[in-house]
Amino acid sequence: MQNRITTLFGIRYPIVQAGMIWASGWRLASAVSNAGGLGLLGAGSMYPEVLREHIQKCKQATDKPFGVNVPMLYPDIEKLMGIIIDEGVKIVFTSAGNPKTWTSHLKEKGITVVHVVSSVKFALKAQEAGVDAIVAEGFEAGGHNGRDETTTLVLIPAVKEKVSIPLIAAGGIATGRQMLAAMVLGADGVQVGSRFVASEEASSHPSFKNEVVNAKEGDTQLTLKELAPVRLLKNKFYHEVQQAYAEGASVAQLKEVLGRARAKKGMFEGDLDEGELEIGQVSALIHKIKPAETIVKELIADFEKAKETV
Repeated sequence: MQNRITTLFGIRYPIVQAGMIWASGWRLASAVSNAGGLGLLGAGSMYPEVLREHIQKCKQATDKPFGVNVPMLYPDIEKLMGIIIDEGVKIVFTSAGNPKTWTSHLKEKGITVVHVVSSVKFALKAQEAGVDAIVAEGFEAGGHNGRDETTTLVLIPAVKEKVSIPLIAAGGIATGRQMLAAMVLGADGVQVGSRFVASEEASSHPSFKNEVVNAKEGDTQLTLKELAPVRLLKNKFYHEVQQAYAEGASVAQLKEVLGRARAKKGMFEGDLDEGELEIGQVSALIHKIKPAETIVKELIADFEKAKETV
């Protein structure tokens, strides 16, 4: 299955595992890479030396390409980028910031750079900044998201119409049929997040994984748009946020409700009441925790079967 994405990354299948906070450690990234996709370490939940450790362990666990996802709002980003360069990582996905900030510097070091966007406007800015590829993420996706709430079904062809560099679709993709649909719309590959949260190798807490596989349609909601839009499972914390909205909370009051370390508390420590449980709408289609290799194989088998029926 060779195309622009498999060629760009040197991988077998055009499947990228999203670099999700508190889920994407070396075990998951190496397992996905070994299965023929592109595994990503999620640097957003790692201190610099923890990232170094995960990069080194990932190198030991796979001889296949892998990368690092770096949210550019991270306070120690210069240290993270320094470690990525020092350790010889060849692929970096940037998000949550201006792609001009780091793209040139990384490319000068021989690193392939991909930027995550949620709109045509930002896709064009990323292309102008010189990135090698774009991830266009629809608002179905879990975690932090675009304020415009553009769905993947609309976003992918809109971005494809305007950019010439390779395009990776994200948001609402957990099956081979959804992968095929995204590629018919113009994507060269897909980025899969929520499906890999419910994998055996994900570093997220087992209780959170079980919440994901038990989720039903309508169990997630995009909220906190005044701070940073995020899609959450509806739990006690989510309802506290909604109550704050009902009482006319200011931005400062919403920040107070959010507090600190909510995502770690929920997704890594397994506090299903007080924690922030970030997951996509597609969780309603995820019914079992499986090995990452099995997930990749099933995605490809379902993709090939779906192609026969089109």
